[in-house]
Amino acid sequence: MSTQMSGMDWKPARHPERIALEGESVTLEPVDPARHARALYSAADGAPAIWDYLAYGPFESREAFTEWLEARAASVDPLFYALVDRGAGVAQGMASYLRMDLANGVIEIGHIWFAPVMQRTRQATEAIFVLARHAFDDLGYRRLEWKCDSLNAPSRRAAERFGFVYEGVFRRHMVVKGRNRDTAWYALTDGDWPLRRAAFEAWLAPDNFDQAGRQRQSLSALRAQLEGAF
Repeated sequence: MSTQMSGMDWKPARHPERIALEGESVTLEPVDPARHARALYSAADGAPAIWDYLAYGPFESREAFTEWLEARAASVDPLFYALVDRGAGVAQGMASYLRMDLANGVIEIGHIWFAPVMQRTRQATEAIFVLARHAFDDLGYRRLEWKCDSLNAPSRRAAERFGFVYEGVFRRHMVVKGRNRDTAWYALTDGDWPLRRAAFEAWLAPDNFDQAGRQRQSLSALRAQLEGAF
């Protein structure tokens, strides 16, 4: 039974520790400029669209990026991770936990970007799964949020693909890079999580991929198939 359903059993969630989170194909390592700056800058180089909807970037040099990354590494909330492809052994994107409300069991994932080499890969999907699994199963959160610019169609498609539930748009919510941002809100709750976890696990299973690494069934199709069991 979820903490939401059990009512009186609720205990405040825990703050994530600065430790690596392990997946089969990807590891989420707390950002370390000495380890990650060169690889991350190289992975994003030549892909300025990565930064279109983020509050920072693009960066004019690796030195400027490293200086920015050093500030991120010192942060506790947000807590930033480098997404390391386990096969290649190099960082190819970033993500974070943020806006941690331990008393109410609410946490957000954000600051997410994937280098072109990681976009639309098993590693990208597993990175989101690892963040969600750690938040719900290990840290005891009741609600996991995903927010993005309402104009950011790729992020909105990703949220829906991962099974986040659309909750509406906060109009004139922020000013980002000198322009208005209306923010689209999505979330998963602990009540949603068992179905989403099962779908992620089914999608990530080796037998869901052919010899060329192409998926046999989509994440949304697997979630639909499993829905009756939950």
